[in-house]
Formats: sequence, C-alpha cells, structure tokens
Amino acid sequence: MTALVGDQITVTYGRNVAVDRVSVEVKAGEIVGLIGPNGAGKTSMIDAITGFTPMSTGSVWLDGVDVTASAPHRRAAAGLRRTFQQLRLFDDLTVRENLIVAAEDDTRFGVLRDLVRPRRARIVTDRALELTGLLDVADELPRDLPSGTRRVVGVARAIVAEPSVLLLDEPAAGLDTHETTDLGAMLRRIADDGVGLLLIEHDTDLVFRICEQVVAIDFGVVIASGPAETVRTSDALIAAYLGVPDDEGL
Repeated sequence: MTALVGDQITVTYGRNVAVDRVSVEVKAGEIVGLIGPNGAGKTSMIDAITGFTPMSTGSVWLDGVDVTASAPHRRAAAGLRRTFQQLRLFDDLTVRENLIVAAEDDTRFGVLRDLVRPRRARIVTDRALELTGLLDVADELPRDLPSGTRRVVGVARAIVAEPSVLLLDEPAAGLDTHETTDLGAMLRRIADDGVGLLLIEHDTDLVFRICEQVVAIDFGVVIASGPAETVRTSDALIAAYLGVPDDEGL
C-alpha cells in the first residue's frame, strides 16, 4: 500500500528554484532514500511535503488522502511526522518522559478515555523504547547521553505518534561507524513495523544498505531514481558527488 506520494513538488525562494518538480513515493514498511550533495534541495523537499514552506507547489497524498492544503499540524495528526536536524529534546526530563510528553493526547476525549483504560501514552512509549533500543536508558536525562543516543531519542519522539510515514532529516549526522550501523538496524525495525520512511542522509553507505528505493537530486532536479542498486551506479549521481562531467564517469 502506498503511504505517501509527493507529486511534482516545486519550491521557490524568490527567483531561486530549490526543488524543481520532484516526485517521491513511499510504501508502507518501505525505506526510501533522498540523497544529493549539499544544497541539492533535500530539506526543502521535506519542508514542502510536511507543509512547513508556503513557497511550494505540487500535491501531497497521505494514505490516499490529498493533504496538499492541510497545515503542518493537520498533516502530522493524519500520520505524517518528521525529525529535524536540530534536536528538540527536554533535557530536564528523562528519555521516557520526553516520549510520554510527545505521545500525550490532551484533548478532552483523550482525557475521558484515559479514565477507563491504561494510558495510551505509556503504551506507545514502551513500544517506541523497544523499537529504538532505548529501554536501557529510558530513565536517563538526554543531556547525559552521547550525541548518537540523543539522535535516537529524537526518532523515538516521532515514533510515539504512531505515524504512517516518518521523514528523517540526516539522523546519522555526527555518528560514528558503530552508531550508524545501529541506527540502520533501528530504522529497519521501524519499517518492518509497518511505517514508511523517507530518509535524507549524507551517509550514502547507510542509504544504499537499508533503502529499497532511492531518489537522487542535484540543484533541485532529479538526476537518478529507482531501485537502490540502480541509482548507486548512476553516472549522473557519481558526477554530482565527484564534480565531474557525466561522460567522464569515475
């Protein structure tokens, strides 16, 4: 089942076209990579899909519903969640408490429901801690954790909302090789749980190891798209990363 479709997404800032008619599709339980050199337009693409930039055109469909005109909070409530490059954690709360806050349903219906059955927030928090491998540090403060673990907490905060699609903006930034390997295994577990993932990442080894499909962009334009192994050997992708003309190859 297709969980997310971003069709012909275009983002402009004044006269600058940051994203030029880029399309991406993510199925439930699938990891799709969105890669490209610095300044290629990757974060602008995620901003457009999640509704964080008014300077965009194209359409966004979530679980078969057109959410193009929906505000960011409505897209999030419908199941479209994202992480940011800058972590937004409560350092005076434990890891578990950070997740509970993110999972709390503060509507009057949520309060009434919680009077008659176990709190949903604690149930989904325990599940997120398990999926992300954070059970051992659940009662630690984020400020006392290594940067790599803090990034995992950021992913877990998004997971407690039980999204159908999760967009990840460079979750491996600053991680060492061992931490990146653990991150890849964690993202695979999340996808296997039925969540569709769109992964922006500079670590192309990670992308090609865990992604089924990859979309590569440069200067806001798609230069390669398809199965990961096909994109990996694309002359256009090699040229974009190495800065050589397409016809020169390696």
